[in-house]
Amino acid sequence: MAGNGLEIRKGGADDVPAILAMLDGAIEWLVAHGSTGQWGTQPWSARPRAVEQLERIVSEGAPWIAEIDGVLAGTAVLTPYPTPQVAPADEPEVYVHLLVSDRRFAGRGVGAALLAHAVQETRQQGIGLLRVDCYAGNEGRLVAFYEGQGFTRTETFRAGEGGEWPGQVLARRV
Repeated sequence: MAGNGLEIRKGGADDVPAILAMLDGAIEWLVAHGSTGQWGTQPWSARPRAVEQLERIVSEGAPWIAEIDGVLAGTAVLTPYPTPQVAPADEPEVYVHLLVSDRRFAGRGVGAALLAHAVQETRQQGIGLLRVDCYAGNEGRLVAFYEGQGFTRTETFRAGEGGEWPGQVLARRV
């Protein structure tokens, strides 16, 4: 997939440090904008369980890297299973994990391009269901983003130690 200097390539374990840096940057941006509910205030790379989770998802799934003019701009990892807080679908599915873009490329369509690539990959596998979950706080901004990409809300869930993290699962037929 190409356009506007944007290319999407297959990723791998070698990309984990760059993905961690991008996640840290996203947390820094969220904190600077007073939004700590999604991922907290501590850098992703400073949380051993979060790093372990990322490494596992990258090794078990299909990581995709978006680059703009050769610079890492975003990532998404596709797996055949959801996050632990979400029940698997009753049919084969592709699940989007860790969709994140570098804030330097905000407004360049990186997330939308990665989701369009996920749709292509899902079709190529002969699977008809693509799902994702996201943080449902912040007035539902992420939920609205996914809806704008052709996803529809399915179920909600609560995560975190006390169930304080509001989540929304969304699905798209491909």
